[in-house]
Amino acid sequence: LVRMNFLQLLSRKPGKLETLFQIPFCQKQFPYMCLATSACLYSKKKKVNSYEQVDQEKYKNLVSSVTSYKTSAQTPETIFEEDNLLYGPPDKQRPPVKAETKTPKTWVPLINPNKRIPLLNTDSNLPMKIALQKTKMPSVTRILQQTISPQQAFYLERWKQKMILELGEDGFADYTKNLFLQGELFHAALESIFLSEEMATKEQREDVAISGYLSSAQHVLKDISEVKALESAVQHETLQYLGLVDCVAKYRGRLCVIDWKTSEKPKPSLKNTFDNPLQVAAYIGAINHDANYDFQVSCGLIVVAYKNGSPAHPHFMDPNLCLQYWNKWLLRLEEYMDRN
Repeated sequence: LVRMNFLQLLSRKPGKLETLFQIPFCQKQFPYMCLATSACLYSKKKKVNSYEQVDQEKYKNLVSSVTSYKTSAQTPETIFEEDNLLYGPPDKQRPPVKAETKTPKTWVPLINPNKRIPLLNTDSNLPMKIALQKTKMPSVTRILQQTISPQQAFYLERWKQKMILELGEDGFADYTKNLFLQGELFHAALESIFLSEEMATKEQREDVAISGYLSSAQHVLKDISEVKALESAVQHETLQYLGLVDCVAKYRGRLCVIDWKTSEKPKPSLKNTFDNPLQVAAYIGAINHDANYDFQVSCGLIVVAYKNGSPAHPHFMDPNLCLQYWNKWLLRLEEYMDRN
């Protein structure tokens, strides 16, 4: 039986260890070296104090306050003084400058302060319908088309080219023509509804081209009453422009200029209607400055009806919103006048 007698560790050189086992074997002891390990022992470098690298003279007060006190004896005043020494005086941040809002050179109020409204209206209850006369005055539609923003012009042109690529030149022309025709038929059906105060005729309800639009607008028609004008020409006698307003009536008890729009795609918010709010604001201003109309309007309504019959989106414009779009319209009108 071989048993370990003892373990002796010998250190011969710094950094080197040798292990010697003495094992009894056959009544004799033979030194037998079975394991040797070496390890380099390095003295640890002296830890560098980062404060020693600091410019003691320049930051004398700061270094002294940090190294001399377990609990800081500084006050807000001394901290501000040190910050001023180290970083200089504070740069007072100026409030952001708001982008300048353009204002029209010639501002005309949306509501006509000089217009007299008769106390009692002795005229017929039939809605006004003034024919549009051809004059040298530009129309609202023309002004908006010729002052369209570059971004809108880009998207319209891209849409046009995409449709031409899908339908061809002739196909796109037919598509555009059908859109206008559907719009005219839809307006005619609405006019017959308001004049007779009944539902559309059977032929109109069954007309595939507009039946979806009529179904779409039914829930809005229930909130409309006291129609005062239908497809009637309006003219701003001061600013010299004209247009053809779709409808003037009360929507939920408030007199509005109503603009009927048809669409194949949903337009759930007012911003989806592009320049239509400007058009409504322009018509409101024209009515209020047109002597043919013995009333004034301060609200607007854009109704977007859908071909598939899904519920139309009514976008109501209160007086404040109408005034905002009126100012934008005046800028577009000035731009047009400057170009022409």
